[in-house]
Amino acid sequence: MKNILSQLKTVHFSLVLALLLTTTLTAQTTAIGTSKVWGTIEGVAIEGLVQGPSTAKSDLQVACVFEYTEGDIYNTPPALPAQLNGLVHLDDALKGQLTALRKAGKFHGYALETVVLTPAKGTLAAPKLLIIGLGDRNAFTPELMKKVGSVAVREALRLGVENFSFASDLKDAGIDSPTAKVAGYVTEGIFDAYRSELWFKENKLSTFKPLKKVILLAGPAFFEVAGQGINEAISNLKN
Repeated sequence: MKNILSQLKTVHFSLVLALLLTTTLTAQTTAIGTSKVWGTIEGVAIEGLVQGPSTAKSDLQVACVFEYTEGDIYNTPPALPAQLNGLVHLDDALKGQLTALRKAGKFHGYALETVVLTPAKGTLAAPKLLIIGLGDRNAFTPELMKKVGSVAVREALRLGVENFSFASDLKDAGIDSPTAKVAGYVTEGIFDAYRSELWFKENKLSTFKPLKKVILLAGPAFFEVAGQGINEAISNLKN
């Protein structure tokens, strides 16, 4: 019996080690700046990019935050370490203003709450920043990201941009979310809403400049997994 338990422990350790090595290898081989067009829906390219929200070049950067808790994006764990944490980089680029506005209650982070900021020129790679609230972190479910995607694209169309980059920021905020599902829900939400907007436009109920590209950001260790979810969503949207 002891031998069997010992063997099981050895197998368990081997599996854990294999998973850790897989994650490490993914992080090493998917370099920052890596990009890939996963597909096209309604003439809009869907690009995956290994980049943080402070340095991704686009007409509009979208970032997501939960309702504020003291030091939430800096507490590690469960938040990602500072060197890998897009929200920390974003806050640093804004000289602490992201934390300041949340802490002061100027943006509560309620689910689907939005605010559009125009940071000083050169602060971020994108000239405008859209922040979308995710609500109570303890009540979060991945399905919410479909609604978040819809809000993001409608705000992008309202602002008249040709492209936008989207960062879910869940792992940055300490939520161990299923990466593929989240990426898939975001993609489906974006294009469900975009198709509705196209219908409104065709029926002379709306006017807007069409999108050319949506850029979905991912960290080095999550790029390929996010791509799986995006590809599945593209397939569902085309069926």
